[in-house]
Amino acid sequence: MKMATAILQRVLGFIFLAFGLNGFVQFIPQMPMPNMALEFFVGLAATHYMLPLLFITQAVCGALLLVGLFVPLALALLAPVIVNIFLFHVFLAPAGLPVAIIVVALEVYLAWAYRDAFAPMLRTQHA
Repeated sequence: MKMATAILQRVLGFIFLAFGLNGFVQFIPQMPMPNMALEFFVGLAATHYMLPLLFITQAVCGALLLVGLFVPLALALLAPVIVNIFLFHVFLAPAGLPVAIIVVALEVYLAWAYRDAFAPMLRTQHA
């Protein structure tokens, strides 16, 4: 089980490192997007900070997953990004949904594999 976790962690890490770096270097060809998806992206770009923040988060967290450092932190930071990726493809660009589902499955599996690291923040605290 540890070997499967290590492999899947690196797969997810590679995905996010590649797509994060692609946001700056554009080495992966851009697929045509439906109008609503394109409008969404244009809106993110118009903020002048959201896309760079998104791409940096993806690249850094992907690298952390690849090398195995701060894995629970990387998974926690990627969780809202992954929710947005999934919902983006559900509502705006369904052609990418299969890859989004794979990314969600990898995140859920790895969160479960590292559940002991997440346990303290899921306990109720009594003052």
